[in-house]
Amino acid sequence: MTRTAIKALLLSASILGYAGAASAEDVTLTIESWRNDDLSIWKDKLIPAFEAKHPGIKVVFSPMAPTEYNSAINAKLESGSAGDLITCRPFDASLDLYKKGYLADITKNAGMENFSDVAKSAWTTDDGAATFCVPMASVIHGFIYNKDAFDQLGITPPKTEEEFFAALEKIKADGNFIPMAMGTKDLWEAATMGYQNIGPNYWKGEEGRLALIKGEQKLTDAQWVEPYKTLAKWKPYLGDGFEAQTYPDSQNLFTLGRAAIYPAGSWEIGGFNTQAQFKMGAFPPPVQKDGDKCYISDHTDIAIGMNAKGPHAEQAKTFLTWVASPEFADLYANSLPGFFSLNKTAVKMQDPLAQEFVSWREKCQSTIRSTYQILSRGTPNLENETWVESANVINGTDTPEVAAEKLQKGLDSWYKPAK
Repeated sequence: MTRTAIKALLLSASILGYAGAASAEDVTLTIESWRNDDLSIWKDKLIPAFEAKHPGIKVVFSPMAPTEYNSAINAKLESGSAGDLITCRPFDASLDLYKKGYLADITKNAGMENFSDVAKSAWTTDDGAATFCVPMASVIHGFIYNKDAFDQLGITPPKTEEEFFAALEKIKADGNFIPMAMGTKDLWEAATMGYQNIGPNYWKGEEGRLALIKGEQKLTDAQWVEPYKTLAKWKPYLGDGFEAQTYPDSQNLFTLGRAAIYPAGSWEIGGFNTQAQFKMGAFPPPVQKDGDKCYISDHTDIAIGMNAKGPHAEQAKTFLTWVASPEFADLYANSLPGFFSLNKTAVKMQDPLAQEFVSWREKCQSTIRSTYQILSRGTPNLENETWVESANVINGTDTPEVAAEKLQKGLDSWYKPAK
């Protein structure tokens, strides 16, 4: 073999060796999540956008069943088998992971300046000292309606409760549509689409929620009982057998065109767009009377944090900085219409139904679900008890007053607000 050939072989081996070393240095980050319905969006849009700008970092999105997530992620973190990036539910579930040392403090990570204190509140310690997840999105509550049904019956979207019940009565009298698609079998549906949807207009959003935490208001006060009195009036408009109706049943009744109104969370938009064969609109929770200030449940829903004991801390921080960017905000919000960015940079929604929901931020004050921060840390759990009592009130098995007394008694048994 000639000297030239030997040099060529050595050079070739050197190049191959270098390429192998470079490939070996690639890091793969795994994202743990309870959102298994957006797998294709992560695979087809979000991850390719990140990897294109960050060669050497690969990302795998690894979702699990939503109902199993809390217990499963705790077990994986405890055993040391969890991924590098942990999708964070709001408030106490994620705060508990941080307190246990499973989520890293990312307060000073690049990009966190893109979020307001309110946006970060669901993933910040009670004293405000540390933030442990990057906010990704919130969901907004209201009502989605069948525009064709409304046009057919000459109904305009109601602004007040009087107009709301007049519309329900007109739909019921016509007989061609179930006035409103909601069941009570799954319990949480009654609380989330019912009580937490309309309630902020009564307890004045953050004013009432924070007063409840401070012990300055009680669930037996009028502003907390009144929304239950309104919910009790929904019963005649929910259709036959609503007590045995599951959440998927409610979704199907509406998307098949059998119901005119759907008490909604904005997360429905993507699915409804593909399933419903009619035009849809949305209206915010009706105020009690003309001129009242309006409040919406604009609930901090999802964020992402870093496994404090993960092996790829620097790469994970790089990913979180990208999640905090306007690029991610626009990609995520418009790929998942109904999940609204919490980034300070405003995102223009391409979906008209999503744009309708997010436009309410301009005229109504935002709040979050009343049970999520601090008040569901003990036993009985106020969130879960609110599910039960919301269903009981609509079913007629508890009066609004009895429901409120049960909830306050349960809260008093363990919660002692600092005076």
